[in-house]
Amino acid sequence: MAQSTYDRAEQLIGRGYTEAEVEAARASLAEAKATLDAVQAALDYAQTELSWTTLTSPIAGRADVSTVSVGDLVTAGQSDSLTTIVQSDPIYVDTVETSARILSVRKGFAEGTLEQNDTLEATLTLENEEIYRGHGQLVTAGNTVSTTTGTVTIRFKFDNPDHLIIPGMFARGDVVIGSTEAYLVPQRAATRESSGKLSVYVVDANGKAEQVTLEDDGSYQKSWIVREGLSEGDRLIVDGLSSLRPGQEVTPVAAIIDENGVARDAETPSAEE
Repeated sequence: MAQSTYDRAEQLIGRGYTEAEVEAARASLAEAKATLDAVQAALDYAQTELSWTTLTSPIAGRADVSTVSVGDLVTAGQSDSLTTIVQSDPIYVDTVETSARILSVRKGFAEGTLEQNDTLEATLTLENEEIYRGHGQLVTAGNTVSTTTGTVTIRFKFDNPDHLIIPGMFARGDVVIGSTEAYLVPQRAATRESSGKLSVYVVDANGKAEQVTLEDDGSYQKSWIVREGLSEGDRLIVDGLSSLRPGQEVTPVAAIIDENGVARDAETPSAEE
């Protein structure tokens, strides 16, 4: 309105409009523009304030359970978070290994008794004993040993498209670092002593139980990897270990351990046979 009044006054100056009337119209136009700018600035600020009610995460992920509910008072810059964004695909899984075990592996590489793989891949067994279908790629290995646990943290990255692996979940990791010639001793046949070494019972030439201390290099599936302490032909005792004593006479019966870790007589057919 002020613009049209000013335009008409400027066109009719000297023909019904005096110079003073034109200046008055020009002043009214300037005042109207200033008012419009102020209103536009107020609108822009209101839209900015409205945008603050929608929070956008700087990273892609899934929001955890909110720590506030509708009606709770929140303020800008508060110390308490509203929620946590979890990026779980890919996901990083931290595994731990004892420093003694790492030294043993390095010694095996140096002596040539252990042949290192070109790449390190990890597999996971979830809490429900399900084997996770993906393989983890090595990201980094820690450079310090925990003073409380004597372990080193090693981080692997897993693709997790179905979000089966959840942050904070405990899982068992298996890493194949190389190959070696060794005996696989069923875990149920061995006992971990307070010294950290494994001990097993074998049947000696006189038919008596003999306790033997082993040097192990970790585990493979449900067996210990043993390179020292056993000889070919040794007969391990896999059952009744809790009541067994060194020198006790035993009557050995050939047995096998199935995929579930259950020992049964070798001559006894399985339920599926």
